[in-house]
Amino acid sequence: MATKKNLDNLTPRGIVVELDKYIIGQDKAKRAVAVALRNRIRRLKLEPEIREDIAPKNILMIGPTGVGKTEIARRLAKLAGSPFLKVEATKYTEVGYVGRDVESMVRDLMAAGYQMVKQEMQDAVKEDAMKHAEDALLDLLLPGSGGKKRRSEKPRQDGGKPVITPMGAFSINNAADGPSVMGTAIQVGIPIVRKRNRNKGAADQTERELTENEKAAAAMEKEKLDSTREKFRVMLREGKFEDKTVELSVNQDIPVPSFGMMGSGFEEIESSLSGIAGFFGSNKKRKVLPVKRAREILINEEAEKLIDNDRVTEEARRRVQEMGIVFIDEIDKVAVKGDRGGGHDVSREGVQRDILPIVEGAVVNTKWGPVDTSHVLFIAAGAFNISKPSDLIPELQGRFPLRVELESLGKAEFLRILTEPKNSLTKQYTDLLATENVELEFTPDAVERLAAFAADVNSRLENIGARRLHTIMETLLENISFEAPDIAPAKITITPAFVDERLKDITQDQDLGRYIL
Repeated sequence: MATKKNLDNLTPRGIVVELDKYIIGQDKAKRAVAVALRNRIRRLKLEPEIREDIAPKNILMIGPTGVGKTEIARRLAKLAGSPFLKVEATKYTEVGYVGRDVESMVRDLMAAGYQMVKQEMQDAVKEDAMKHAEDALLDLLLPGSGGKKRRSEKPRQDGGKPVITPMGAFSINNAADGPSVMGTAIQVGIPIVRKRNRNKGAADQTERELTENEKAAAAMEKEKLDSTREKFRVMLREGKFEDKTVELSVNQDIPVPSFGMMGSGFEEIESSLSGIAGFFGSNKKRKVLPVKRAREILINEEAEKLIDNDRVTEEARRRVQEMGIVFIDEIDKVAVKGDRGGGHDVSREGVQRDILPIVEGAVVNTKWGPVDTSHVLFIAAGAFNISKPSDLIPELQGRFPLRVELESLGKAEFLRILTEPKNSLTKQYTDLLATENVELEFTPDAVERLAAFAADVNSRLENIGARRLHTIMETLLENISFEAPDIAPAKITITPAFVDERLKDITQDQDLGRYIL
């Protein structure tokens, strides 16, 4: 959970340093998003009357596919602990056409924020939840050892007198203009009179002796059960009951039909049905589960009981409104090319006009309450290889004042992508094959050869950016991945000669390269 102190430490330079760990190059884009995030942090420190007037500076990223647009936005949101949603503009259609309405992106963002805050609060009470789950497991493994006290009946204090209980007031009108009679209804309870025993003293003494004997026996039984329960507790913590099965009541949520792809009205119906289902509660179903699985379910249920859902909703809505980030990809696909009007261009321009009020700031109803998008940061991105940013409607262009052009990746960037990131591609494939007891080693010359090959193919075929490396690596290691279980244990060194041998057919046949890469 990103606290205020952590946010204060996120300086623009520090944000760029963190992004450099995962994204190679694109310094201009990193600086733009770093300043945008820092401005949001600065805004939260202002007085409320000034804070409301400062709107986020939305960003439009322009660049070919596979250069890091989505990754920059995703890493930025994770760094700040902000609710994040990635959507594609092509999935939305203008109201009146078949498809989802643009307001659904706000509902999805709120759902993401709610789950984020809920998980954080559950993690905060996880220790208490684990203790309660452990006690519940012991109750299942050792029935009767829970020591639950029965509610003792309250002794009668009426001394045998009739019990009079008020039932409420009433009035009777005799006529339209006549006097009315008012009174109070009461319920009279007749006590049960027990016959006194002449030998009451002796009977009371015998009853006291029996009671003391019963108490002593109950105390011994309780001590024995407590001792056994503690032994079971130690064995449970040592994992000796993991495979033992227990019968558990599991919550089964009432299924609600999904209307998400049928427009705004149907999504509201879905939200209403979900609320009705929650009003009636969830069904309990008995299941026989191993202790390992039962513990997970019990921990989740206990954590659910320990958190306040109202607090979760309030914090999630605050975080979405103040720190939420929506990444709208493929924005160029809804731009109108050339002359306006006609065919699908009408729908594309309609989508832009529907997106416009959301980006400007609107209140959208969700099942967690209304959400104001006035201070949500919107980052739009597109390749714009066919259309241009100027093809967007002027009103929408004005809502994205910051424009950043991302550069195409070359050999130097591919070489860094293969080696520098925390979980680089070469490390990923090395770790994957290590699970099969196959040791993979890339020589520096081989990595450089792969980078040069990726840059060459991107220049001759479609430029798909860093995604080209995935297809090249899969083609390079296809045979090794297939034969790994049969040749293990083994050590394989990837050299430039090995790279040329595996990829020479693609180099020679450009048409074949179109299909494979």
